[in-house]
Amino acid sequence: MSTFQAPKGTYDLIPPDSATYLAVREAIAAPLRTSGYGYVETPGFENVELFARGVGESTDIVTKEMYAFETKGGDRLALRPEGTASVLRAALEANLHKQGNLPVKLWYSGSYYRYEKPQKGRYRHFSQVGAEAIGAEDPALDAELIILADQAYRSLGLRSFRILLNSLGDKECRPVYREALQTFLRGLDLDKDTLRRADINPLRVLDDKRADVQKQLTGAPLLRDYLCDACKAYHEEVRELITAAGVAFEDDPRLVRGLDYYTRTTFEFVHDGLGAQSAVGGGGRYDGLSEMIGGPALPSVGWALGVDRTVLALEAEGVRLDLPSATSVYAVPLGEEARRVLFAKVTELRKLGVAADFSYGSKGLKGAMKNANRSGARFAIVAGERDLAEGVVQLKDMESGEQVAVGVGEIVAELESRLG
Repeated sequence: MSTFQAPKGTYDLIPPDSATYLAVREAIAAPLRTSGYGYVETPGFENVELFARGVGESTDIVTKEMYAFETKGGDRLALRPEGTASVLRAALEANLHKQGNLPVKLWYSGSYYRYEKPQKGRYRHFSQVGAEAIGAEDPALDAELIILADQAYRSLGLRSFRILLNSLGDKECRPVYREALQTFLRGLDLDKDTLRRADINPLRVLDDKRADVQKQLTGAPLLRDYLCDACKAYHEEVRELITAAGVAFEDDPRLVRGLDYYTRTTFEFVHDGLGAQSAVGGGGRYDGLSEMIGGPALPSVGWALGVDRTVLALEAEGVRLDLPSATSVYAVPLGEEARRVLFAKVTELRKLGVAADFSYGSKGLKGAMKNANRSGARFAIVAGERDLAEGVVQLKDMESGEQVAVGVGEIVAELESRLG
């Protein structure tokens, strides 16, 4: 037993479960790669002010959940709690928006950190795949991202998820709604922290998950009733494009996102099999974020999908991914000459793209064949001194149990043929 354990609220990804996580990441990224999105990777920590400005000083993420620290040099840094602000910062720093091809389309995958009360589906260290389309205001971009996420989930075999859709308006119409909502909230029996949040960003109160708060929000003014004509037209086009693509969604006039930078289109992917932590991903348009962090006006839209929660959603639906075996061929040498010959064959198979492994250590035939069986290999190659003297190795089909002698020089081609 090790002296140390993973920190509270975190987890280790180890085989065989880690293969599922890798497959989920790949499935989410696959439609992005074929839609013009290039990969970006940012540091695991950033300047604290980047998140304070971008995510919002009134958000729980910044006020309660961010892992912030001061370096020996006096810099104030934070482990990244989300991906959008970092990706936009990287794009601005590299002047990608000045290269004449807008929108800049980027995707990313990585770990994020929030100090939260650990529970199933909510961790202090979690994994996301995200996508951002930077520098264009176009309903087709919003629709594209929603469609791509839907495509990714369906490629994994998920069916019991729902897409919630809303519009948060823009700088023209949201201030009017903000004032109406604040007036409504001031008439409720709310605690001091919630009232303070209502003064800074009242939309955040609508996102409050506490039952006593939600009960009082019945009858709160809805943003859709305050949308200007431009926002109404924009939102309607997003809805039409998604519908035309055959993607089902639900209008949710109470949907808000927990970050301050969202404008207009906002959406969330929820799975009813996950209990309280039902959101598996979400995103929206953030037209003012670039200016918030010191850049030019760059209307943008994006999303982040949780790898951890997607895996939980697959488990809730009983979906088992068809994962390729980590090993297709397992070599079992009996004697020093066989070790030399079979090791060379394993190396040759690997160069050809065949997943092959080798019985390391001084194991007898029985123990080595147990390892071959545990590896999941379809075939085992077994050779001893007598086999090599006859110029052959024994090829065993681990499924049928059939065993045949194959020439040493022909074994690689034979395996390639059998594995297709």
